Amino acid sequence: MAKYKIAWLPGDGVGVEVMEAARIVLDKIKLDAEYIHGDIGWEFWKAEGEALPERTMDLLNTVDCGLFGAITSKPKEEAQAELIPELQGKGLTYRSPIVRLRQRLQLYYNLRPCKAYAGNPLNYRENIDLVVFRENAEGLYSGVEFFPVEDDIREMMKKYAPALGNFDDVPGSDMAMTTRVVTIRGADRIIRRAFEYAQKHGYPTVTLVEKPNVLRETSGMMVRVAREIQKEYPEIELWETNIDAMVMWLVKNPEDYGVLVTGNLFGDIISDLSAQLVGGLGFASSGNIGDELAVFEPTHGSAPKYAGQYKVNPNAMLLTSKMMLGWLGETEKAQAMEKAIADVIKDGKVRTYDMGGDSSTIDVANAVAERL
Repeated sequence: MAKYKIAWLPGDGVGVEVMEAARIVLDKIKLDAEYIHGDIGWEFWKAEGEALPERTMDLLNTVDCGLFGAITSKPKEEAQAELIPELQGKGLTYRSPIVRLRQRLQLYYNLRPCKAYAGNPLNYRENIDLVVFRENAEGLYSGVEFFPVEDDIREMMKKYAPALGNFDDVPGSDMAMTTRVVTIRGADRIIRRAFEYAQKHGYPTVTLVEKPNVLRETSGMMVRVAREIQKEYPEIELWETNIDAMVMWLVKNPEDYGVLVTGNLFGDIISDLSAQLVGGLGFASSGNIGDELAVFEPTHGSAPKYAGQYKVNPNAMLLTSKMMLGWLGETEKAQAMEKAIADVIKDGKVRTYDMGGDSSTIDVANAVAERL
């Protein structure tokens, strides 16, 4: 019996190809694991009206962790148009599988390392080594939305938000509303994980990225919780920065930052910006992590226009696999994989198109495997 059971979730588009690349390297490093395929992706939405079938959720409750490729997502009307004829007009609504997966399994923090590897021609600077902790289960991605906005909702909201009266002349059929939900529990656990990580890895600061001067209650709660938690870590300094200023400072002085922590939407923004500083989404790994389970994924999308061409950069997926090894406690294997990836990048002989080369997705995986 294998030591680990890993849910294997390729998804669609280039997700299938980068997962193939990951398997080459994981097999070479001899991870003692059973990889169990799980259904997820656009084809299941079209055929079943569900991109994340319940059978896949059941699978995730039986494994040590999951490894996920990428999935196609489209706006509401386009998604409905692609359903098979038998499902048309059934009132089915496309919902993001990865967001639902994070919420239902309480994978409440998204860990996104952004590190500049020597020899990467796409690096913005050479000394960038930062980590973004993005809250995964709350915030503006909670799914609490209204359209149209019914009168009873408007009246209830106006009681607590007088500014809503500015829209009295707008009919509910012309209005959509999304709520940002932040709880003390959610704020505490994501900020606490950030401080724990900073302490373990020797980062001197944790930067809270919010907007409390405007979002007084939700961002304000994040600030208050962060200040209390910082008292437990006197050796770590808490920096507080507004999201708009943060994107400016990341471009100007990215080396000044180590651990950043924020809510869902802001984390989505600054983690992609941080990824671009170290070469783009082809180098952007991430883990969706809870207290007992984690699902690891590269942050790039499914890139349908490149599907089947084996041209995309698999380093994000390989670095994601390295994160998975670390989470499983396979520290030596994780370190060996990262060194092999870094050596191939530094050597510069095997590069995908985004790095100015003509190597394939599988060429890069084979090169990393050879280094191992």
